[in-house]
Amino acid sequence: MVPMSAVPPRDPGIIDLPPLPQATLPLWDLVPARARHYFHHDPDRGAYTTRRYEFGSSLELLPLVRAFLNTCAAHRDADYRHLFTLLGSELVNNALTHSRSGRPHGRYTLTCRRRSSGLHLTCTDQGDVSGRTTPAGETHPLVPDPRGLDFEAEHGRGLAMLDALATGWGDNGIADLRQVWFFLAYDLTDNRWTQAA
Repeated sequence: MVPMSAVPPRDPGIIDLPPLPQATLPLWDLVPARARHYFHHDPDRGAYTTRRYEFGSSLELLPLVRAFLNTCAAHRDADYRHLFTLLGSELVNNALTHSRSGRPHGRYTLTCRRRSSGLHLTCTDQGDVSGRTTPAGETHPLVPDPRGLDFEAEHGRGLAMLDALATGWGDNGIADLRQVWFFLAYDLTDNRWTQAA
């Protein structure tokens, strides 16, 4: 039994609510009407310069994330769309696994910028899961695991894949509010993705 002195006083203004039941909703119902074109795979839709969308921490939203990524690359061929979606999904997986964005009520933002030569995607998360901060004026960029692409590797694949398959990638080096980005050129001729086929 816990002694009463160890129990914090209860705020009389807080009412204990029973747990809410879970409900199954179509993901489409979670997207505001003004942003639904971000999730249509319609290559005939007008060109865009920037698309930005904030996602919640639930793993059940990953199909929506993939739809967003695939739609950003809808104007390209299937190979490009697949690679862009794969790399973008790795950014999201890292945010959910290694930052506060993966905790209940967490969030992260994907920003896609369309350039004349390729797509630039940035994932902004809510900071290191441990609460670690980066002192002002310092940066500590992420470094891929050199063994991340080994078949036996159990972790470290995400950044290793970015390093191997993106045209360029990096991050802001700030643990408090990490922004990880990659650029994928439209021309995949020299990319390891097409060379492996």
